[in-house]
Amino acid sequence: MGCQTSSQSAEPVTKDRRRLSVGFVDSSSTGTEANVADEDRGTVAMLEEKDILNMTADSVGQIDGRKSSITSVTDAIESSFTEKTHKALGDEIDPTTSGLGYTCRKGLKPESPNQDSFSILQVDGLFSLFGVYDGHGKQGHDVSNFVKDTLPKLIVKDKRFKTQSKAEMLKEVFQKTQSLVTTLDSMKRLSAQLSGTTATVAIHDHVLNKLILSHVADSTCVLGEYTDDSKTRLKARALTRDHKPDLQDERSRIEKAGGRVVFDGFANHRVYAKNGRYPGLNMSRCLGDLLGHEEAGCSCVPEVSEVQLGPLSHVLLLCSDGVWEFMTAEEAVNLVAKYPPAQAMMAAEHLAKEAWDRWIHEEDGMVVDDITAIVVHLQPLPQAV
Repeated sequence: MGCQTSSQSAEPVTKDRRRLSVGFVDSSSTGTEANVADEDRGTVAMLEEKDILNMTADSVGQIDGRKSSITSVTDAIESSFTEKTHKALGDEIDPTTSGLGYTCRKGLKPESPNQDSFSILQVDGLFSLFGVYDGHGKQGHDVSNFVKDTLPKLIVKDKRFKTQSKAEMLKEVFQKTQSLVTTLDSMKRLSAQLSGTTATVAIHDHVLNKLILSHVADSTCVLGEYTDDSKTRLKARALTRDHKPDLQDERSRIEKAGGRVVFDGFANHRVYAKNGRYPGLNMSRCLGDLLGHEEAGCSCVPEVSEVQLGPLSHVLLLCSDGVWEFMTAEEAVNLVAKYPPAQAMMAAEHLAKEAWDRWIHEEDGMVVDDITAIVVHLQPLPQAV
């Protein structure tokens, strides 16, 4: 990220928030009330009525193979680096045979619970869906938790999920999720005027062996792949770009919408309303953050891409920026590659611990962001005889 100066004066950012998604916020501003849409209320009620596995069965039809769901659950745990509570549905996932690892660790932010959320949905022989959602703002954990529950359900229930026309569907699903957040905010079920979340979703089509990625903000997805058929050396490839306000296209959209991009004097360019000291976001796309969308040019429309996998595709990493702040993609891929697929859980835990240690070192033990890592080995594991 560039560090060029801005023609606008920098907004104050306290030392303990200089690396975090939201800097100084003048919370005296209030947003306009959204109209409560009957359609949105009906959609929320329908989504809450069914769990993700039942909704998947309704969408894709009879499922003969194993089907599993693992999601984080918002908790009140205050201890730093504590694992977030998980909820599992369906068939049990055996980490030693699935090549799947995951961890969600609370950072060093005493004023809030772990605001990261994650979701994993696997249907043997058909698809897997992985998501990371990094909340920010005072009630960011509530927004990320809602999006974690809602976005995957909207995806699997859409008729286009079974087709090859997923790109437009994913864009519409993200926008629908934003509409639902707006409605719940107006109903006082969520507080999302100055709170929001990232969202990075990766769908692994097992039949066509390809990835479909959709994301807003900066929970980066990285592919570790071998450089050649000898499979002796790995390289890392970022599959998503971080949506930062100083990117030329993002800045242009923000300024056309009446927002402004200001360098905070330390590490981030941040988004502000034309005449306000809010929302102070270091990202240009997100879900929630209603004032940022209404008054500062933020967007909820995801970038969508497809990646064809092959015999050199080794491991997929979906991580919140708690991992990426002080670690490169190459470092992360090489770290998890030290572990065989049967130890993917250990790989995810080591990745989180390394990220934690780097935060402590770089920030003098003052602050550590929440840390979420999903590690997915992409080649079939040998089956036990």
